[in-house]
Amino acid sequence: MVFHNSFQSRTKHFFNEIGDITYFAFRFFKEVFTKPFEWREFIRQCYQMGNRSFLLVGVTGFILGLVFTLQSRPTLEEFGAASWMPSMVSISIVREIGPVIIALICAGRIGSGIGAELGSMRVTEQIDAMEVSGTNPFKYLVVTRILATTLMLPLLIIMGDAIALLGSAIVEHLKGEVSYMLYFNKVFDALKFSDVIPATIKSFFFGFAIGLVGCYKGYNCSKGTVGVGEASNSAVVYTSMLLFVIDFIAVFITDIFIDM
Repeated sequence: MVFHNSFQSRTKHFFNEIGDITYFAFRFFKEVFTKPFEWREFIRQCYQMGNRSFLLVGVTGFILGLVFTLQSRPTLEEFGAASWMPSMVSISIVREIGPVIIALICAGRIGSGIGAELGSMRVTEQIDAMEVSGTNPFKYLVVTRILATTLMLPLLIIMGDAIALLGSAIVEHLKGEVSYMLYFNKVFDALKFSDVIPATIKSFFFGFAIGLVGCYKGYNCSKGTVGVGEASNSAVVYTSMLLFVIDFIAVFITDIFIDM
């Protein structure tokens, strides 16, 4: 009986939170098209989320390309298909592995940062002070951050994919004595618009999800300083789960349209 009540209350809380996040998203779309727009804060957030995440994304992408190629090469050599390595690696990284891994890395770095920053502003009553002074805190704090993550994440994913392919090319050059020119010729021969465009489109949704959940958790933070940690932690957990759901929907829709 106790388990049943606990499960029921958790389920109710889960669906209530989904409803609140949906309302939060609708409020974002309402505010983003009203003037004035906080350009200065938006550009600052783009710098914070894009430029400061580049090193992390670059190192992750480079190691991803190295490890993926090193692990896949022996199996392909067994079947005499080592020449297919550039095609397989490029399609796998551009379509799926690159966007998802880099989005998860950014969810940990950007999502938790937004949750902690807005959460600390909420518990120290800085957001309330902005409302009293006549500033719209939602427009200044939330709209700018969600737009910045939505625009910056696709750029980070494109750069991460390129660095991952460079790491893969280095392994192929050292292990298989494949020239860089030949490797990238094979990569661009294998890739099609049907690989690149869906991956780029879903990366915008990944960025939107990271910004939305991080801002929601931080903006609605409560319970003092303990709530700041909870907001930061739950922002990463919820975002990671949401990224996989978005990825599944994107792959499902892409598969339907490609088959048509």
